Amino acid sequence: MATLTTPSELAQRRPVFRAGGRFDRLVPILTVVLAILVLWYVFAVILNAPGEIDRAERVGHPLSFTQTITATMDARRPVLPAPHQVVAELWKTTVATPVTSKRSLIYHAGVTLSSTLLGFALGTALGILLAIGIVHSKALDKSLMPWIITSQTIPIIALAPMVIVVLNAIDITGLLPKALISMYLAFFPVAVGMVKGLRSPEIMHLDLMHTYSASRAQTFWKLRGPSAVPFLFTSMKVAIAIALVGAIVAELPTGAVAGLGARLLAGSYYGQTVQIWSALIMASICAALLVVIVDAVGKVVTRRMGVQP
Repeated sequence: MATLTTPSELAQRRPVFRAGGRFDRLVPILTVVLAILVLWYVFAVILNAPGEIDRAERVGHPLSFTQTITATMDARRPVLPAPHQVVAELWKTTVATPVTSKRSLIYHAGVTLSSTLLGFALGTALGILLAIGIVHSKALDKSLMPWIITSQTIPIIALAPMVIVVLNAIDITGLLPKALISMYLAFFPVAVGMVKGLRSPEIMHLDLMHTYSASRAQTFWKLRGPSAVPFLFTSMKVAIAIALVGAIVAELPTGAVAGLGARLLAGSYYGQTVQIWSALIMASICAALLVVIVDAVGKVVTRRMGVQP
């Protein structure tokens, strides 16, 4: 005879299912990471093998298949460095090098992050202000929004040198020019997300505020603003990552001697592909940490506001 499961028994089983769910979410991520590493090693062998074979033949010591694979894993100037070479370079330039040294990736990451955070703050403020104006003014909605979208069609790699040169001509150098490039990229997702968020309240809620004779400011602070907070933090996660890209791109045309962009330039000048890849990996780590921090702050803020996850 079949037995019925009581609600209390179901409640006791839920934590087990949740724990398994967390593990199940990790499996696809680990699978993708493993696949990337395998493909990375395969292409490292394919791209580095011709150079190693040619070098060995010139000195009169042809390589066997096994020797070729071994040589591609430890090439001095690889076309594509193997993952363990990049990890070794990261260890040497972070843990084994003093933070104050100009050879430290942590030092260069700090330089890039300073302009990233300033540009992100400026871009977020600009995006919020533009969104408020667009939502509350039909004229700005019709005239400004198309230009905001059009502004992102300009390649940042072409715009950055012009901005840097113009600002240098009026004696504005250092952190601010790079921050302005980051701001240019960061404001767009914030503006679009905030416009969507400020327009998210339902019509009946807006009608209710109108019934209470609420002013535009009261409607904004009591209804539109709180409704837009989840949209804001979602767009900020995109903006912080793009701001980092803008800071790195801004370092390229300036001939900077510090920053992750400077490490990329130095590596390209001297053919140090391991240095280039280590700087790229460090940039991706910084971007991931920044996104995680913004996401954590967003969860805390929305939880304090009573928004259910």
